[in-house]
Amino acid sequence: MPVAAQVMRHASARPGRIAVSGPGGDLSYAELAARVARAARGLAGEGVGPGALVAVAQADPVALLVAVLAADLAGVTPLLCDHAWSEERRAQVMAAVPVAARFDVPLPEADGPPVRHRPAPHDLTWACFSSGSTGRPRAVVRTRDSWTGSFGHLDEMTGIGPEDVVLIPGPLVSSLYGFAAVHALAAGATAVVPGRWSPGGLAQQLRRATVVHVVPHRLPAVLDALEAAHDAAGGPLRTAVVGGAALDAAARTRAVAAGVRVLSYYGATELSFVAADADGAGLRPFPGVEIDVRVPPGQVLGEVWVRSPWLCEGYLAGATGPLRQDDGGWMTVGDLAEPHRPGEVLRLRGRGDGAIQTGGATVVPEDVEEVLRKVPGVDDVVVVGTPHPYLGAVVTAVVEGAVEGAVEGEGLVRAGLEAAARAELDPAQRPRRWYAASSLPRTPTGKPARGLIAARLAAGDDSGLRRLA
Repeated sequence: MPVAAQVMRHASARPGRIAVSGPGGDLSYAELAARVARAARGLAGEGVGPGALVAVAQADPVALLVAVLAADLAGVTPLLCDHAWSEERRAQVMAAVPVAARFDVPLPEADGPPVRHRPAPHDLTWACFSSGSTGRPRAVVRTRDSWTGSFGHLDEMTGIGPEDVVLIPGPLVSSLYGFAAVHALAAGATAVVPGRWSPGGLAQQLRRATVVHVVPHRLPAVLDALEAAHDAAGGPLRTAVVGGAALDAAARTRAVAAGVRVLSYYGATELSFVAADADGAGLRPFPGVEIDVRVPPGQVLGEVWVRSPWLCEGYLAGATGPLRQDDGGWMTVGDLAEPHRPGEVLRLRGRGDGAIQTGGATVVPEDVEEVLRKVPGVDDVVVVGTPHPYLGAVVTAVVEGAVEGAVEGEGLVRAGLEAAARAELDPAQRPRRWYAASSLPRTPTGKPARGLIAARLAAGDDSGLRRLA
């Protein structure tokens, strides 16, 4: 069933129940359903019909949800874009992924007869950009059933239902947070959508939240705020759903001690759910998922390949990326794991393509390098992830060129590199650590030795490198 239809059903059964709570206030299910119906008619009035791809970039998370649900009702595919993009970046993205219309403000609303669309499980109903989209925008598109079909399994694993208040403290353009919001509405729960991470508002939000969806490095802050709330008036939080990078065992232990059950999971924007850990015993396949770790001869680790009903349809406009598919319907994004047999725990060991997992986001090094190579004074650059206790890894750039101060007024200056990063990269992609080298170590074929550089930095060996201040 389409999420929009489920919202309409909840509006009929419990019209006064709060559906969404955002920066501008609350909307009941009846109010949300009415806005969605009017916005769907507004789309039709703009000439946007079934099958069309529409870019939506509303700053208000509630307006963005209305746009997504209106598109679902009208048979339109919404492409979620970041409202903080510069006009130049938006033009770049829209040129790479042609859309029928673009809405940066709330959708126009119109009164009139209901919009009629006969939904199908394979309708394309969600598209968003994977982390690490710069000069090569990479939009992942999926069918209705590839998400909504998993809702029942998540309901059973988490206990989320109509009486819950689900806190989703991040941007809905992220597939993790976007999924959490539409799942909460499909369940008839209240979705609290501040639209961004706000540590100052967390304690207040947790006074009524029964469930929270977060990435791993945010869980400790949630627990800090929960402890503060308990010291005051208490809080009802019982479940934390944690997705993205690996969850630290100490964080799970601390959550359990606070009375919060943790469901952590491994997945990807392209693959959706792959494996889940409901009790700290390790990751096991999510319902409906087959896992095949393909280990090449003579190797210790292999790529994780997945086959399930929850896989995406691919990238829009023929974009390339880490996603690969074989003739048997199996997909991979290049994650590595130890050999795996059915019934065993899945032991992940990172990305085989050099992709960096940082705070729940996946950053493709080549996308960052493409931007930094254009900076004057940069001869070449390698981007790797270096260990971080909370984020998992941080994006680190090692730049080949004349080191700052070699010639007065010339050479590599961190301020210039950071300015280029701010202009063209998303926040998760911007390097936090910068090094300069007169010459990068290279492979026998002449390519920068990315693996060697990453291993040296991880071991604390920065000989031959100069930290840019």
